[in-house]
Amino acid sequence: MNKKQTIIISSLVVLILFAGYLATQVNGPLYVSDTKGNDGTTISASTNANYFTEARLQRDNNATKTLQTLKALLDDENTPQDQKAEAADEYKNLALQSDKEVKIELALKAQGFEEALCTLDKEKATVVVKHEGELSDQQVRQIKDVVMSKADIKDIEIKVAE
Repeated sequence: MNKKQTIIISSLVVLILFAGYLATQVNGPLYVSDTKGNDGTTISASTNANYFTEARLQRDNNATKTLQTLKALLDDENTPQDQKAEAADEYKNLALQSDKEVKIELALKAQGFEEALCTLDKEKATVVVKHEGELSDQQVRQIKDVVMSKADIKDIEIKVAE
């Protein structure tokens, strides 16, 4: 794929994400209220139906912007080789992180959660699942097992969207 094709594809992806973002904004604002649970791992959030769509869109939009910035650094002839190596490494890590987030979400949906959203940082994972009431200890273990097996992260924050 040459540079021109990459720019066209990236522009189309950003345009699609922006159109999706606008479509969700037309439906109304998002209201979220969080309360910390007793064990510190489960947080309940009262949300409207668009929470998962909006959160995914925002996460993907941020990742796309970061990837475009890194790609611009990689394509710039004036960028020193050591910075290009760092940018290439970060580009690869961000792409892998996005893939892991999607795999975790799909695995949680396969385990019976109606909706799931995963956001990974370097050392922490935040998982939001749609579930009525509190999660059982078994469900919390299931979520943690999925995240640890897919992303090898042990610091996991679990939120419940009702």
